[in-house]
Amino acid sequence: MENINLIDTFSEFKELKSIDRATMINVLEDAFRSVLVKRFGTDENFDVIINDDKGDFEIWRNREVVADEDLEDENLQISLSDAKKIDNDYELGEEVTDEVKFIDFGRRAILSLRQNLSARILELEKDNIYHKYKERIGEIVTGEVYQIWKREILIIDDEGNELILPKIEQIPSDFFRKGDSVRAVVIRVEIRNNNPLIILSRTSPVFLERLFELEVPEIFDGLITIKKIVRVPGERAKVAVESYDDRIDPVGACVGMKGSRIHGIVRELKNENIDVINYTANTQLFIQRALNPAKIINIKLIEETKKAEVYLKPEEVSLAIGKGGLNIRLAGQLCGYEIDVYRDMDEDDEDVGIDEFADEIESWIIDEFKAIGCDTAKSILDLSVEDLVKRTDLEEETIKEVRNILSAEFE
Repeated sequence: MENINLIDTFSEFKELKSIDRATMINVLEDAFRSVLVKRFGTDENFDVIINDDKGDFEIWRNREVVADEDLEDENLQISLSDAKKIDNDYELGEEVTDEVKFIDFGRRAILSLRQNLSARILELEKDNIYHKYKERIGEIVTGEVYQIWKREILIIDDEGNELILPKIEQIPSDFFRKGDSVRAVVIRVEIRNNNPLIILSRTSPVFLERLFELEVPEIFDGLITIKKIVRVPGERAKVAVESYDDRIDPVGACVGMKGSRIHGIVRELKNENIDVINYTANTQLFIQRALNPAKIINIKLIEETKKAEVYLKPEEVSLAIGKGGLNIRLAGQLCGYEIDVYRDMDEDDEDVGIDEFADEIESWIIDEFKAIGCDTAKSILDLSVEDLVKRTDLEEETIKEVRNILSAEFE
């Protein structure tokens, strides 16, 4: 046909599989009608027919037959003499329908139409990506590293969409090269500069939760529920799980035979230590499980301030606190209590709390010792100077001075 062929434009639409046919036809028709309005002032008397299978279209104009001397608007009316040239049977008041050749509108109109269509296609594409990923927030996606910048990584998914993994959402030990495959969870989708921005995360607790769902069928099926997850990405995580079926051991199911299920998750998280804990509504028992492997003698709960005083044997204190205080901090976050660890004084009545030396030792130094679980004189003296230097941020000379003050108490 003589009309301009828009096969290329139709092809662009067909690549967008998420756009249904009705939407596609409407967008194309709107684009044509906008050109008609610009040229004729109205599009109300035009019929636009889109042949999307062929990649072309037809435009038909409807005009009323009027007497030659009554012709006022050539777009809405046609003179009787011109109507009879089309068909000799036309009479006054009848409607004449004739085809309008878009190619006659000129090159500028055709160019304008193409630009309009391209803009609408791009807009639809952005809108579809935004809504698609808005519905996928909390889901794991897999993509390929396309570009690495200082503050973020650009990842391309299977459909060529751009995803962003910021540095702060990466596990500290993550290291990626261009072309690497990456798994992360969608945590946020927003519009920035009129473009959809999909933010991924590997540090979110949701990422760990989704990994458990992938590895543990009982969680995916709802037989086991993850009650809460707390983690320090790349270091340690605690996961509280509960089973509604007494026949299922939730911890055993999550760990798997010889750790088969949890090993895959640990590898994905760059060897992050994961403690799976059996959830219970009994707060004291829950705290005890959260501080595992330390053996607790007694727990006192202070509900008003949401504090828990935990008493342990001297040799268990460091286990409860963990490296850098990580174990006790995560246990507190998991249980919702601020946990304070105390050495059980029943075994050694002669020991003296370190706070008793506040007049001789500065408070910030006392806090340093407390942070590693040394809250009594003998708990500090039981450790060597070398151990104390490694475990605290104190200078060797400072530690020696403190030990001399504490030793004098027992001489």
